[in-house]
Amino acid sequence: MYKYFKLLDIYKYDIFINMNIHIITKNPWKQLTAKNVFEKYNINVLFIEKNYPEIQADTSLEIAKHTAILASKELKVPVVREDHSFFLNAFNFPGPYMNFIEKNISAKKVLEMLENQSDRSGYFEIATVYANPEGEYEEYVFKVPVTITLEEKGDLYSGWNKIIQLKNENRTLAEYPEEERIDIWNKNFELIAKKISKNIY
Repeated sequence: MYKYFKLLDIYKYDIFINMNIHIITKNPWKQLTAKNVFEKYNINVLFIEKNYPEIQADTSLEIAKHTAILASKELKVPVVREDHSFFLNAFNFPGPYMNFIEKNISAKKVLEMLENQSDRSGYFEIATVYANPEGEYEEYVFKVPVTITLEEKGDLYSGWNKIIQLKNENRTLAEYPEEERIDIWNKNFELIAKKISKNIY
C-alpha cells in the first residue's frame, strides 16, 4: 500500500507517522545540537552526510535555502539545512566566509585590526531552512551577539574562539566546553521540532 501513495503523502507519512527529520550536516556539534532538540519531541534525526556544493552567496540563509531545496527534491524527503555566519560589526565581515577567512587571518591579526576601533561587537547569524520535495520551504534566522576580547584566552579550541565572548559571558569560547552552550544555538531547531510535533507542516 505504501508504494501507491503520492509523493506528497509519502513524505508526510515519513515526517508525521514515522516522525523522521533529515538534516544535512557532518558537523558533530550541529548533530549534537539537533539531537538534543528533536529527541525531546520524539522525532528521529537522520543525518545526510552527502557533500552538496555550497553556492557563493552573501548570506547563510541563501546558502541553506539552496541546499535544503536541492536535497529535498533529490532525496524526496523533508530536509533541514543550517548555516552559520559571523560578523564583526566594525567591518561587516567575514559573513558566511568565516571558515575561509579564519584560515587566513589569525586571532592575533583580528585583535590588531580592532586596536583603533571603538566597536568590538559582532554576532553569529544562524540561518536554518526546512524544505519539502514539493519545493516549499520555511526560513528561520536569529543572531547571537558577541564581543571581541582584548587578548587571546583559552586552550580548549583554536583560532578565533580564543577572542570571542558571548553576551553576558566573561569567558571566551575557548575557555569552556561546547556542551555548556549548546542551548544557545538550537532556537531554529526548536521552532521546527514544535511544528512537526503539532503536524503543522
